[in-house]
Amino acid sequence: MGTPAFAVPTLKALCEAGHNVVAVYTQPPRPAGRGQKEAITPVHQFALEQGLPVYTPESLKSLETQAVFAAHNAEIAIVAAYGLLLPKPVLGAYPLGCINVHPSLLPRWRGAAPIQRSIMAGDRETGICIMQMDAGLDTGDILMTETYPLPEGSSYGMLHEFLSEKAGPMIVRTLEGLRSKTITPVKQADTGVEYAKKITKEETQIDWNKSAEHIYHHILGLNPFPGAHFGYGGEIIKIFDATIDTKASEVAGTITDTMLGIACGSGVLHPTILQRPGKKRMPVAELLHGFSIPVGTTLI
Repeated sequence: MGTPAFAVPTLKALCEAGHNVVAVYTQPPRPAGRGQKEAITPVHQFALEQGLPVYTPESLKSLETQAVFAAHNAEIAIVAAYGLLLPKPVLGAYPLGCINVHPSLLPRWRGAAPIQRSIMAGDRETGICIMQMDAGLDTGDILMTETYPLPEGSSYGMLHEFLSEKAGPMIVRTLEGLRSKTITPVKQADTGVEYAKKITKEETQIDWNKSAEHIYHHILGLNPFPGAHFGYGGEIIKIFDATIDTKASEVAGTITDTMLGIACGSGVLHPTILQRPGKKRMPVAELLHGFSIPVGTTLI
């Protein structure tokens, strides 16, 4: 049960390990791209290539949908970024229930956007938890955990790809442990709980009153999508990478030099990769060629 590209390596690993995947559940096709043509999900596409049966319910709440789910007679359901609520009848349909691939070190970053939130918070380590699902929000017992350093400068896109590739082999090892009864579920701690709420449109606008370090991590956490931005000359300009320094700054939001240094609440942010509307991403020097933002300008 999965939807985006993050979940594809997990399904691929299950297939390559010889597991009998009796059904693939993914979200329905949605309008996408400039033409807004309906597009199937990455998991749907991979499942079709493997000749696997695909189910795309809008919801799992109806008795009919739940009956179809139970009729697969599977031993277990594997969930990876599926995006739909699993009601109790679904959670309890199979002997081993449902287990979830969660890309954070639970109980930190329960919720919808754990990878983005960990980068935005400046975390120095990350990981994957395989969790027995229950009725709560990412509150189930932990079956397996792997921890990795989170290198400075890691973007959402980089960490997303890294963790998705690690998840596949990890889920296979978890199933082996469940089958051999060598895994002991561990209850989550009651302390250190953080909620990784969904990224909102309002959050993508940069608040120059924050520290340069905070803004830097905010930018990385929104790269490549949806992108952190500021406004100038009636345009929305996105920043995808930057460097920072801690020298004394001017009023927050002030352009400090000809290479677009921007004063923050503390320190200065130096954007390195930016994008104007309708244009490709480009280095700061290329963006400023014919598009001057004078020193002393204060950005809102």
